[in-house]
Amino acid sequence: MRLLHAADLHLDSAFRGLTGEKALQRRRESRAVLDAMAELAGQRQVDAVLLSGDLFDGDTVYRETMEHLRRSLGAMACPVFIAPGNHDPYHSRSPYRQVDWPDNVHLFADPHITYFELPEHNCVIYGAAFTDVRREDHVLHGFTAPAEDRLQIMCLHGDLHEGPYGPVTEEEIAMSGLDYLALGHVHQCSGLQKAGSTFYAYPGCPEGRGFDELGEKGVLLIEAERGQAEAEFVPLCRRRYTIVTVDVTGKDPIEAAETALRDVPKEDAVRLIFTGETGERGVDLDAIRTALLLR
Repeated sequence: MRLLHAADLHLDSAFRGLTGEKALQRRRESRAVLDAMAELAGQRQVDAVLLSGDLFDGDTVYRETMEHLRRSLGAMACPVFIAPGNHDPYHSRSPYRQVDWPDNVHLFADPHITYFELPEHNCVIYGAAFTDVRREDHVLHGFTAPAEDRLQIMCLHGDLHEGPYGPVTEEEIAMSGLDYLALGHVHQCSGLQKAGSTFYAYPGCPEGRGFDELGEKGVLLIEAERGQAEAEFVPLCRRRYTIVTVDVTGKDPIEAAETALRDVPKEDAVRLIFTGETGERGVDLDAIRTALLLR
């Protein structure tokens, strides 16, 4: 079975460090990731999409975002499963309750583990929801999938550390009897991991939002069968966040910065850190900023 695993889109993030116009641009670019996911699901003939929480950054969501999400998920020619996380918990004011979802979208709305069956794939998809911004109980504790000849998959938002964000331990994963556990919450792709006979992974966020989310961002394509899984990371981000160090010792600062940025795509968001020694006039940051914006 081929799965597309994504999480932590954080749609409608405020992008407070940007101007209003640029924040609007970044929100639109974040929505565009949904179209890229739908296109990828079609191209790779995905059997199911697993969205492991934090699709929204909070309870306040723009109407355009909800319409875009609904349209993109409905365009996926396969079942879509959503397990709400700590930023988008399922409750009475949840954005998830504001629209009628397409028939292919299945939402885990219960804090306890429930499941959907996919008989055409001989598969069961389990999941559970955050119903508040905090969740300190171990939802996987005591869970073991039935020992039967069906593919056992779970979609879950959780943290591999103790705390208020749905703690999950490797021991619980190993005892789960799952073939693949699709996790969300960590914004860096973990790659495919294994505890006992259960494979698990965090895909990371598909679009970075700041300089604490560096490098390529995307989703995971999972090939899963009983007792086996393989993962492929697929970059989807519109922009990467990159930190570049520029040594200006004995150099013209603008020329040094342009050289350091030679191989950095122009659409990327870049933070420059200047090091070294200069003359008493120092580095004219405004002049550098103006020059680089024209490159």
